[in-house]
Amino acid sequence: MNALLKAKSAYSAAKAPTRTTKDNEYEVVARATHKLLAAHKVANAKSGPEGFKVLASALHTNRKMWNIFEVDLLAKENQLPQEVKTNLLYLAEFTRQHTSKVLSRKAGIKPLVEINTAIMRGLRSGAS
Repeated sequence: MNALLKAKSAYSAAKAPTRTTKDNEYEVVARATHKLLAAHKVANAKSGPEGFKVLASALHTNRKMWNIFEVDLLAKENQLPQEVKTNLLYLAEFTRQHTSKVLSRKAGIKPLVEINTAIMRGLRSGAS
């Protein structure tokens, strides 16, 4: 019986689906978006420093993700078409500026969530 269990576990890893770069990117954007939405709920439920701290953490995660994307987009090795790079770099800059507005309590998170959601749609549709 022990040999049978070992055989099953040895082949179970082979059944795992192969993840592509787009799958990984989708997962990262989805997690950041989920964190933003959850933090927004907490911030609305808990006014004051505690709610703001949760929101600021989610905003930091989202901004960090976009900073990483920006570095990758500016790398010589990045093979995306220039128009796509330019559009994504614009979104990275918008995200940076809008995040500052949210942290200053001058704006809401809705545009950040909409941008991330559009990126996820593009990753799922097979867009470059």
